Amino acid sequence: MKFRFWGVRGSIPSPGPRTARYGGNTTCIEVCTDNGTLLILDGGTGIFALAQNLLKRRPVHANIFITHSHWDHIHGLPFFSPLFVRGSRVRLHGAVDPVTGNGIEHVLGVQLQNSYFPVSEAQLDATVEYCTLECGKAIEVGDATVANVVMNHPVTNLGYRISCNGRSLFFTGDHEPYYNLYPADDARHAPYALHMAERQAEIDRAMAGVDALIVDCSYTREEYPAKQGWGHGTFDGAFAAALRVGAKTLYCTHHEPTRGDDELEAAFADVMARHAPLPPGFNVVLAYEGLEVELG
Repeated sequence: MKFRFWGVRGSIPSPGPRTARYGGNTTCIEVCTDNGTLLILDGGTGIFALAQNLLKRRPVHANIFITHSHWDHIHGLPFFSPLFVRGSRVRLHGAVDPVTGNGIEHVLGVQLQNSYFPVSEAQLDATVEYCTLECGKAIEVGDATVANVVMNHPVTNLGYRISCNGRSLFFTGDHEPYYNLYPADDARHAPYALHMAERQAEIDRAMAGVDALIVDCSYTREEYPAKQGWGHGTFDGAFAAALRVGAKTLYCTHHEPTRGDDELEAAFADVMARHAPLPPGFNVVLAYEGLEVELG
């Protein structure tokens, strides 16, 4: 099994000379299983370049797994070229929206309304299928097993674990480590602490022992207090999670869009120095567009 980053920025695309080394496209990760099954994690703007590459490998049979429906994880979907190619098959997977009750088909349907996009869903030439996932229930896709767990974000965000022939990766999507919403003298503090412990244990089980742990590292520890509650993580929080669950390699992604490549490398160098030396067998990588990893 191998995977490739096609978009590593968060919140909004940030192309330009300041982001040229790591890339300015928003989240998209291509996963290719041992038997060639194509899995795509999120549909940020990085999915456009992936689509152009896929057109060389027709017919395209793609399984797109959406972590959540915030714009930076879906706004590339209408530009996924195989949708316009007869013979292609695209299956969109994701969670139900608990507020509206809408399934994953709502994500593409809304984007393809005439007010927002000139081509309607009825005009797509590919076969498009929808699979609304049950939270916590794994499914089989080709020779891979795709499990999910609900992460901590303002909307339902599914973290995905993909396992294939003894190798595994986990992608958080957007995730903020849990913190207690209530002060210690509040009667709700203890019950919420129990809730946090239960949720964290479920997430840790889903991440346990993965070869590759791909984590939302939007902020530094100094930036985080002003961003608390926004639903994003820190470099230090990602390190803590990776070490806690025994991940072999941590991939830091969802880079803050206002952070140029130089600042990004400086923030990464700072956290690496703070955690040095790394435990034997544990590696950390700052993700960039075009990075391809084979798990073997």
